[in-house]
Amino acid sequence: MEQNQVSPSALERRIDIAVTLADIEKEVDARLKRIARTVKMPGFRPGKVPMKVVAQTHGGQARGEAVGAAVEKAFGEKVREQNLRIAGYPRIEPKEGAAEGTLEFTATFEVYPEITVGDLGEQKIERPALTVGDAEVDKTLDVLRKQRTTFSAADRAAAEGDRVVIDFTGRKDGEVFEGGQAQDFPFVIGAGAMLKDFETAVTGLKAGESKTFDMTFPADYHAQHLAGQTVQFEIVVKTVEAPVLPEIDADFARSLGVADGDVAKLREEVKGNLEREVKRRIQAKVKEQVMDALVAVTPIEVPKALVQAESQQLAENARRDLEMRGLKTKDIPVDPSWFAEQAERRVKLGLIMAELVKANELHAKPEQVRALVEDMAQSYEDPTELVRWYYAQPERLAQAEAVVIEDNVVAWVSSKAQAADKEVAFDELMGNAA
Repeated sequence: MEQNQVSPSALERRIDIAVTLADIEKEVDARLKRIARTVKMPGFRPGKVPMKVVAQTHGGQARGEAVGAAVEKAFGEKVREQNLRIAGYPRIEPKEGAAEGTLEFTATFEVYPEITVGDLGEQKIERPALTVGDAEVDKTLDVLRKQRTTFSAADRAAAEGDRVVIDFTGRKDGEVFEGGQAQDFPFVIGAGAMLKDFETAVTGLKAGESKTFDMTFPADYHAQHLAGQTVQFEIVVKTVEAPVLPEIDADFARSLGVADGDVAKLREEVKGNLEREVKRRIQAKVKEQVMDALVAVTPIEVPKALVQAESQQLAENARRDLEMRGLKTKDIPVDPSWFAEQAERRVKLGLIMAELVKANELHAKPEQVRALVEDMAQSYEDPTELVRWYYAQPERLAQAEAVVIEDNVVAWVSSKAQAADKEVAFDELMGNAA
């Protein structure tokens, strides 16, 4: 006896399953005989324990396993008969009023949705376009120089970019407030470590000079006892140091890994790294638009079981991330429901992309995977070592294959949508725009 019913969820199914008690008893008997061959009991040699005793001690376990195996087998047969694709695990519940000599169950489960990717012809995709030239290399070298800034004592008033060392005391209503006092405190004016009004007060002072001034904390200041409050600061400037940027010379090139100090070679390496980074960022922006387009044209209901599993995985990832930051996750509840929306989108895209890959032969080809791995390896000192590392473990190579498949999907969708190049500024693409 079986029956399929569609619940309020279009993906939920129910199947009635019947197993005969006679078959169950045969399986129980067979399991007990197997157990009897090896079971050990005080007073009996191995394999010589009477079946009656074996049944008394292991009968419940054998019966439970036999029923479970019979139900699993019957369920599998029904699923294959109806050509159903099961998502998640079924919920098996016993039925009342079973026919004599049988056990009856109801299996409730979800199936994968039928997916037909919608028309992408009206979807617009903007492909950022940027050619890396001398100007971009110069900007990057300037950033690298600033990262290696040193400071030298300056006999002048403090200015933007200078590093100062100060003593300060802050009072609220005449009393020193928590965190309002420090000695030999260093900071760079304009780096954003201190509030703008505080930096302004220090600017223009020389080493040995002092100043008293009032300052009001922002209303959204992180320390609630100071948010929106006006306090008084006394500061003493102890040193003023001017920034010194390194010259782009042989020593600078060697500090960045160019062994012979060749500045031209340094520029070539910076340009190559920039081109790879620009390519990666362009691909990421196009991919985001492609995924939005796929979701927009392919509205589907997704199995709750898959969304719950994905939410659990995202929650676990968040816990691991917190632990890597030194936080104790047992003190920080991470609820999978927080990630439900993100999980649903990921499941949708996974199903849609799987259908596209199957229908359009977008699987990763070995030569594509090799090209990707070799391209990633170019930014390493020994590229061949990274290539060997990827190919040493199938799990690592699978990660590269997944990236290639995504790239194939992005290329296929871009060819069907209204894709057009759009010039983009270097700072905007790299996230440096003000």
